[in-house]
Formats: sequence, C-alpha cells, structure tokens
Amino acid sequence: MREALARGRDYLKRRSVENPFLDAEVLLARVTGLDRAGLYREGERKLAQKEAAAYSQLLARRAAKEPVAYLTGEKEFMGLSFLVNPAVLIPRPETELLVENALLLAREFFSSGEPVFLAEAGTGSGAVAVSVASFMPDSFVYATDISPGALAVAEKNAKRHGVREKIVFLEGDLLSPLFALGLTGRINIVLANLPYVPTARLKRLAPDVRRYEPLLALDGGPDGLSLYRRLIPQARRLLSVPGWLLVEIGPGQGAGMLKLLEEDAKNAPGGRPWEAEVLFDYGGRERVVRAKIG
Repeated sequence: MREALARGRDYLKRRSVENPFLDAEVLLARVTGLDRAGLYREGERKLAQKEAAAYSQLLARRAAKEPVAYLTGEKEFMGLSFLVNPAVLIPRPETELLVENALLLAREFFSSGEPVFLAEAGTGSGAVAVSVASFMPDSFVYATDISPGALAVAEKNAKRHGVREKIVFLEGDLLSPLFALGLTGRINIVLANLPYVPTARLKRLAPDVRRYEPLLALDGGPDGLSLYRRLIPQARRLLSVPGWLLVEIGPGQGAGMLKLLEEDAKNAPGGRPWEAEVLFDYGGRERVVRAKIG
C-alpha cells in the first residue's frame, strides 16, 4: 500500500498536478475502500490486481486534470457528502457562506416552528438546497434548474440526506417555474449561485474546471452578471415582505450587483428599494450579496 501511494504521488507530481500527495491518497482510498488512516495502517499490504488496475486508471485520469470529485463521485459540502458527476458543478467551500447566511436569517427573523419558504435558482447538485433543508428544521425549499441531468443528481442527494419531502425540484429557467405554482409574494428567502464567470475569462480557468465542469454552470455573460439581471426582477415578485435575496458573486462584482439592485428598484412598479450589502468570504474576497426588500 505504501509503495503504491508513493508511486501515485510521484506520477501526479511529474505531471504537474496541484496536490499530488492528497490526490494520490484520496484515489487510493477510493479503490481500496479504506480511509486515510487505513492506508497507512495497512501500509505493507500489496494491492490486488483489480485494485492496482483501477488505481492506475484513476491516476491517469487525474493526470489529464479530471477533477478528483468526478473520479470519486462525491464531494463534501457543509459537512455532508454530495454525489457529483459532470452534469453538475462541483460544490465549493466558499458557497457555504450562502447557506450560513440563510441559516442566520432564519434564526433571526423566524420563530421556532414557523415555516420558512425558500427558493433556489440553479440548484445543480442540490448542495445548497439540501444543506438548507438539512440544517433548517422548519424549512421548505423550491429548487430549480434548466438541466434535467442536474436535477437528477440533486434529487438523489436529497434522498441521500433524508430531506426529499422538504424539497420540490422543478425544471425550468431561473425562478420562472415557481410562478405557475401561485407562489408570488410567498417566498421568504431566494438563494442563487448562478454562473458568474465573465465569458472572456473562461479560457483562463484552471484545466480541471475548463475541460470538465459544465459550461452552462460557469458562463455568466460579458460581465458575469447576465443571469442575475434576469433573476432580480423575478425574486422581487416572489419574495414576501420582508424577504431576502442571497446570491453568490465573484471577487470584484459587488458594486455591479448593487447597481443592478438599484436599477431594479427604479424600474419596478411600486419601486420598493433593496437594502443590500456585500459579504466577504474567509479569504477577504467579495462572495455574497444579501438584499432585503420590504
């Protein structure tokens, strides 16, 4: 086992993989069914022929920059393990700030036992919707995505974590499927981690992302905010009074999002303003815009 691990590390390092030591451990653990400690506890054990072949195959795919999460089929988010495949974007740790703020709002503004209705546009793997449903006892979530493949993954994750009955999955563009359900003015919190990478920057993304993750979940248009321009008016119509919009953005996009919210208030019938602020992640980068209406 120790020999195979060393071989895997050297192989990935020679091919300029960013984290060769950790990746070799994760892939070997996947093949053997052992945890990280078990790899070293059974360090003298030799791999069976099938294990060795599977490990070599995974190493080759990782050397070609295929993401580890797609190789193992899962990724941790908010302390939960989520199934992932190339139909969905791999959940990122920075997106946890979106969920954390939704939980904070629920605790601050809603009484225990009072139902909180949330909607998520572009649910992808369901990491946000499932995490909210898991950690917010009195929540009910409507989660949409334009990709049937993504919704299939999200539904599996909801079942995996025992919250399927708390989430309605809907196929469609942004929040549009919710209006047919008569939900205008009835959603307390709208969440979205929509594509926000400016189109011109896509070619500069890391190979792991650019070659393998779905373009549909990355391309945010010329300034990265194209989908948010369409989302904001939809959120205004759906939200209760008061209601909150929480969206993930990229570094440097805070001012642009605040401007979009200001423009929406000017153009909307009635013109209720948004009270908005930019929140920073633990690395000090702009990451979430939180906006209250009413």
